[in-house]
Amino acid sequence: MKKLKFAVLGCGFWSKFQIGAWSELEGVKLTAVYNRTRSKAEKIAENYNIPCVYDNAGDLLRNEKPDFIDIITDVDTHSLFVEMAVNHGIKFIICQKPMAPDFETAKRMVRICNEAGTRLYIHENYRWQAPVRRFKQIIDSGVIGKPFKARVSFLSGFPVFDNQPFLKELDHFILTDMGSHVLDVIRFLFGECEEVWCQTKAVNRGIKGEDLAVAMMKMQTGMPVFTELSYASVVEHDSFSTLHILVEGVDGSVFLGPKFEIRTTTRQSTISEIVKFPSYPWADPDYIVNHESGIHINRNILEDMLGKGKAENTGEDNLETVRLIWACYRSAETGEKIRIKEFV
Repeated sequence: MKKLKFAVLGCGFWSKFQIGAWSELEGVKLTAVYNRTRSKAEKIAENYNIPCVYDNAGDLLRNEKPDFIDIITDVDTHSLFVEMAVNHGIKFIICQKPMAPDFETAKRMVRICNEAGTRLYIHENYRWQAPVRRFKQIIDSGVIGKPFKARVSFLSGFPVFDNQPFLKELDHFILTDMGSHVLDVIRFLFGECEEVWCQTKAVNRGIKGEDLAVAMMKMQTGMPVFTELSYASVVEHDSFSTLHILVEGVDGSVFLGPKFEIRTTTRQSTISEIVKFPSYPWADPDYIVNHESGIHINRNILEDMLGKGKAENTGEDNLETVRLIWACYRSAETGEKIRIKEFV
């Protein structure tokens, strides 16, 4: 089978894990990498035996003519590179989350790709974490009956501002960063949101954006979902790189908690299972839940590109996650409950 040639734009921190995930799949060949700082691209190329290195993205697209590209750059450049790829005739584009720095830009990116007949995918990997997929299987099995309430939590004291000091200067932080993951997982598990009320706060000193957000959502099914996101929490079980989720149903409950344990409780008993992961030379074992998920989302996107399946993480689908993020910001600014279908 002929392999699809692809190129990576952006050789920062996440690229080594994304490229590692691609290396686990048949049917693709990474032929070129770009980074504005050429030395970073050269280091990645050396580590992964990639033949071509560029510090000009236009030159890469013109010379290499890849079947698809994977954009792993800062969010402010996503729109630029998507439009550049469309103009160079690229028909399949993968873009890291968050899709765009604001809702209007995200809408424009989707529109440009649709008008050009280009497939846009957003690399939103948390719904592909193995514990989240297993959790959904348990809910869908009916063992806890019809769900009537849920809580989704990301509580962490990870020193994110120490590791990445530029995050202190962002006007919007945790909802665009972790909210992209959390709200997308909520949509994956429970469907679309009908209305949302949100409150945000900056707890850490010296930051411009918010590092705490809480939101109460009414889903289209009528089910209430509470979510909390924090980078200011000192808790017994830090959930950095994963989520803790509790869903209650009429016949029981299911909880995804620390150490990837899922506990399913019915009136008869509580059953515990722990999700296990294989090891990979390119993945950090401390964050394997996140890194391994890249294999699954990449496989799903590849099957869509080959016409062998349907991708979950299209630009159109992720636009609804972006819509929900910015509806949360609107609610936090106004103190009002926001109806999602009216947030356009």
